This record gives sequence, C-alpha cells and structure tokens, in this order.
Amino acid sequence: MGSISCDSCAYFIYDEEYDEYICDIDMDEDDYSRLISNGYRECPYYKDGDEYKVVRHQM
Repeated sequence: MGSISCDSCAYFIYDEEYDEYICDIDMDEDDYSRLISNGYRECPYYKDGDEYKVVRHQM
C-alpha cells in the first residue's frame, strides 16, 4: 500500500479562521515530529472520508 493523500482523509477539514485546510486530529508533539520527519510510512491517523464506500461495497 502506497502513501495516502490527506485530501481523502476525514480529518482534513477546512478551517475558516486560518482560511486553509488543516489536519483536525489530536496528536501529541512526538507523533507530529515523527509524521513530518517520515518516521511513519503512512499516517497512522488516516480515516477514509468516503462515507458511502461501505454502502457501495454492500451493493
């Protein structure tokens, strides 16, 4: 499995205060440091934002 794009993640939301998209997951400083330094092969917090994926699979 390759790297996952933040664009399809459920935690990637638009923040009106910053006027940009941000990651809305609550992570500690160590996790964030590993994430930006490529200590993780893939984001451990990734959650598919496609709410209808399960429904399509059941059809």
